[in-house]
Amino acid sequence: MECTINWMPGTGMGFVAETGSGHFLTMDGAPDGGGRNLAPRPMETVLAGTGGCTAYDVVLILKRGRHDVRGCQVKVTSERAPADPKVFTKIHMHFVVSGQGVPAAAVDRAVALSHERYCSASIMLGKTAEITTSFEVLDA
Repeated sequence: MECTINWMPGTGMGFVAETGSGHFLTMDGAPDGGGRNLAPRPMETVLAGTGGCTAYDVVLILKRGRHDVRGCQVKVTSERAPADPKVFTKIHMHFVVSGQGVPAAAVDRAVALSHERYCSASIMLGKTAEITTSFEVLDA
């Protein structure tokens, strides 16, 4: 994987990242740090990427198990260290999986497999943060 990030001087603290797959992601800083609040903060994108990584795993695992999954939402909350480098110290991921007759045990297993084996982002962040999960299953 690769990514190229370019600072956009005219924006204050805005950056554009071009991913190896040819997609663009804009990031900006808070006004108190010279940014203009025009895009997510870089650390917010780390959190969003982690949530996306684990949601991808959970959906894929459930689909491979032939479960009729129709929706998957992950709400990610976090705490960061008070001093630099302000790493994530706690991350909680709450999954809401919807579908027809999806067993809670299958969702529990999918979430566990993601966090223990497949989601490289959450496994990496787990080196500095205590990661916890919860879930609920809705019939849809």
